[in-house]
Amino acid sequence: MKHESYLMLALAVFGFVIALIYWATGLPRQYIGTTGGGTVMLAAFGLLGLVPGSYYLWWSRRMTRRAEDDPDATPASAAGSVVGVFPSSSIWPFTFGAAALLVALSLVFGFWTATLGFTLAISALIGVIVESRRGGSH
Repeated sequence: MKHESYLMLALAVFGFVIALIYWATGLPRQYIGTTGGGTVMLAAFGLLGLVPGSYYLWWSRRMTRRAEDDPDATPASAAGSVVGVFPSSSIWPFTFGAAALLVALSLVFGFWTATLGFTLAISALIGVIVESRRGGSH
C-alpha cells in the first residue's frame, strides 16, 4: 500500500501548494470585496489527500508486503492471495442516499421532508444490519 499512500500524499502536497499560491495571489483582491473561499476549498482538497494517504502509509508499515509492493515479484508470488472482498448487491445504500436527499431538501421545502428522510434513514440502517447478519443475497 506504499504506492497508494505516496499517490495520495502527493495529491495532498499539490493541493496545499496550489492553495498557498491561490491565497498569495488573491491577497490584493481581498480588500476589494472577494472572499477566500477558493483557498479554503483547495486546502480541503489537500486534506482529502492527506488523511487517507497518511492512514495508508501508517498501515503499509504494519502489514506484510503484498506482491504489488515487491519490485522483484513474479506472477507466481501473487498466486493464492486474496484479490479483494466485495460486498454483495444491496438496495440499502440507494435507500440511505434517498434519505439523505430528503433531509437535504428539508432546507428548501420544510421540516416535513426531514421527518420522512430520517424515517427512511432509520429503516435503511435497520435493513443493512438485518442483511449483514443474515449474510445478504448472494
